[in-house]
Amino acid sequence: MTTEWGRQAVLEAVRTRLLRPGAVTTGYSAVDVVAEPDAMSVTFRWRRDPTVYAVEVGFPAAPKSPWTGLPVTSVEEWAADVESLLMEELDTGLVRRSRRTVREGYVLLDTGDAPDPWPAGFSISPVPYGDDVVLSVREGAYAIRRSRSASRSPHAAEPGSWLAEAGMDVTIPRQLIAEARLACWLQAYADNARGEPHVGHAAASWEDERHTIARLDVAHILPGVPSEVRQALMRVAVREVVEAGAVRVVTAIGDPELRGLGFRPANDGGLVLHAGSTEPPEDPAAEAGRANGGEDP
Repeated sequence: MTTEWGRQAVLEAVRTRLLRPGAVTTGYSAVDVVAEPDAMSVTFRWRRDPTVYAVEVGFPAAPKSPWTGLPVTSVEEWAADVESLLMEELDTGLVRRSRRTVREGYVLLDTGDAPDPWPAGFSISPVPYGDDVVLSVREGAYAIRRSRSASRSPHAAEPGSWLAEAGMDVTIPRQLIAEARLACWLQAYADNARGEPHVGHAAASWEDERHTIARLDVAHILPGVPSEVRQALMRVAVREVVEAGAVRVVTAIGDPELRGLGFRPANDGGLVLHAGSTEPPEDPAAEAGRANGGEDP
C-alpha cells in the first residue's frame, strides 16, 4: 500500500534526490531509479568498481521516515530520508558486507540481511605505513611514494614490523612499497581494547601502470587462527583493489574461498577475477566435484 502521495509522486521525488549530481555520498554514482511491482530499484556504481549495483526501496505505506521511523510531512522529506539511509548504509560498508543476488546486468545488495563483516573476535584494518611512506591519489587510483622526511624516520625501512615480530613474513609487502606497486596491505588482529595479538595479513599489488590489473600476493594467518580470518582478509583485499579501479584481479593463491568470490582458472595458470562480471559465483563444491571426475566431493 502507498500513502496518499501516490506511487508516481514517490518515484519522482526519489529520482530527484538520488539522480542529482553529488547525491548520497562520496563514491556513489547514480545509474537509474525505476519502479518495480513491489518496490523501487535504485541502480548505481560505487567508487571505481565497474559493477552496477542495486538496492530495493519499498514504497511508503505511511508518512513515516524510512530512516528514523518518525513522521514526515511531505513526499520530498520522505525521499530525503531515503537518501540519508542509503548514505549511512554505503558509508558503513554496504557494498562489502551485503549478501548479493546476481540479476541481469547488475548485482542486487540485500540491505536487510548483511552478515558480520569480520569473523567473531577479530577485526581487519589497513597496515599503517608510517611517516616514511605517503599514500597519494593519482587519477582515482592509489600510488605509493616516499616522503621527503623518509631519511629522518626511525622506522623508514620497517613498515609492518609488529607483524614480523608476531611471526609473519612481510618481505613481499615491503618490496612492493619499495617498487611503488603496493595496492593494499591489510592486517587482522584480535577484537579487543588493545587490538592484539596480530594474527594475519594480506597484500595486493598493481600489475600495470594504469592500475587496472591487480594481483593478490599474500594471504596469511598464524597457526591456530580460524580459516575464516584468512578468507575475510582475501575478501577485503579484493574489494579494496576493485573499488580502486582494478578491472581484473589475478592470483597464484589456491583457495576455495576465491572461487566463491568469482575467481576462475586463468589460461596461464592461477586464478583470475573479472571485475564487473554479473556471472554468478561458482559453487566450490561443484567445482571440486568436476575436478574429481564429475562426482560430488
